Amino acid sequence: MKKGKRYTEAAKLVEKTTLYDLDEAVSIVKKSASAKFDETIEAHLRLGVDGRHADQQVRGAVVLPHGTGKKVRVLVFAKGDKVDQALAAGADYAGGDELVPKIQNDGWLDFDVVVATPDMMGVVGRLGRVLGPKGLMPNPKAGTVTMDVEKAVNDIKAGKIEYRLDKTNIIHVPIGKASFTEEQLKDNFQTLIDAVVKAKPAAAKGQYLKSVVIASTMGPGVKLNTVKLADQ
Repeated sequence: MKKGKRYTEAAKLVEKTTLYDLDEAVSIVKKSASAKFDETIEAHLRLGVDGRHADQQVRGAVVLPHGTGKKVRVLVFAKGDKVDQALAAGADYAGGDELVPKIQNDGWLDFDVVVATPDMMGVVGRLGRVLGPKGLMPNPKAGTVTMDVEKAVNDIKAGKIEYRLDKTNIIHVPIGKASFTEEQLKDNFQTLIDAVVKAKPAAAKGQYLKSVVIASTMGPGVKLNTVKLADQ
């Protein structure tokens, strides 16, 4: 695949064989984000675990101190006064059974995160085939199955992100936008790393952080020195 001129120029900033310190990596990624839109900065963490085994799964959620820079649309499945609480807390949509056909039959998916009270999981379960593949199913580990819908919505709107392994044992998450300051990006990144390291399964053997790369939407990946990250 032919790379564009902008990418080729940005790639010159990165020495492929170098493992960078966080400060330098963030600086390079910001410089390489030269698109006409505010690029998302993402972290990609390859972990030394085998996610096929239940005792080596790594999944959770963390509130980034400076948010992700993205407006997140929240849908809450709840009953009675919990619907009102969710909307008062800033949920974009809230309701119950009536939302199922809208999603199932009309293909309505104008939301980024789904929260549900435990008593609604039977209803939400009927949407598993639609929400599951898109990573939208509420999950207790991510704090999206809860009776405290107010806190869940507030956290998500404040910059809460969910992290989980993909099939190749890599976690992909946004840590901010190119318009963020270097300090904001470093704070967010460090908060994510601390959470992932804390979530290390007892069954994980050997090196846990195999490789850590940060990159902007259109820019080249910058590899970090994982030894230094693990030591912090």
